Amino acid sequence: MEIKKDVQEQFGRSAEAYVNSKIHKEGKDLQKLVAITSIKGDEHVLDIATGGGHTANAFAPHVEKVVAVDLTKKMLLAAENFIRGNGHENVQFVEGDAEQLPFDDALFDIVTCRIAPHHFPNIEAFIKEVYRVLKEGGQFLLDDNVSPEDDELDQFYNIVEKTRDYSHYRAWKKTEWLKMLELQGFKIDELHRFDKTFVFEPWCMRMNLPESEKEKLNKYMIQSPQKVKDHFYVKVEGDKVFSFQGEAIVIKAVK
Repeated sequence: MEIKKDVQEQFGRSAEAYVNSKIHKEGKDLQKLVAITSIKGDEHVLDIATGGGHTANAFAPHVEKVVAVDLTKKMLLAAENFIRGNGHENVQFVEGDAEQLPFDDALFDIVTCRIAPHHFPNIEAFIKEVYRVLKEGGQFLLDDNVSPEDDELDQFYNIVEKTRDYSHYRAWKKTEWLKMLELQGFKIDELHRFDKTFVFEPWCMRMNLPESEKEKLNKYMIQSPQKVKDHFYVKVEGDKVFSFQGEAIVIKAVK
């Protein structure tokens, strides 16, 4: 599928940038993810679309084993260097697709997925796979950027993300996540939301966005309706977007 090749290409190029990204490394959502998980110490954790490895790294000291899976080989290597460099030896690295996980049924106590599902073209297949590989009573910790419920704001946010990163598929609304998870059979245990401030220049640089595309995105955001700019707290300095604010959720769902 073309979008998956796009993901591999984009993140293969940007692997080290994601390991060192402040948002990914230091986000308060990461601490919340660990804090709301029920952990005894003998759990096997699957971290889907591990990216820079920050979630796998955060869980490694608290559980028996973590399996970090990612579609992109270069990203896995960067994550392995990062996690091994922190002294964690209980993490295994596996190349694999979030929508067709290479694991048996009911294998994991905990499944995590952070700042990644907006790249998945078949989100329902992903949710079905998470449900399949979890043990009965297992926990799914989901963390991702979401779009507003208002359709105009939703469209703006997804256009902005897609322009900046062609491997972006869709940021879902909070209500869409809740519906999809519950229809699969999950019980929603907790939901937390966070504001996320994106500083325009480094945010674009992380995806190696060409100058022409950056200018196009800058113009689109500046010329958007005031309602949109107010909602996303678009901050402009001179004729350049300096920053804007998005939203993320952390959900704990139980099988």
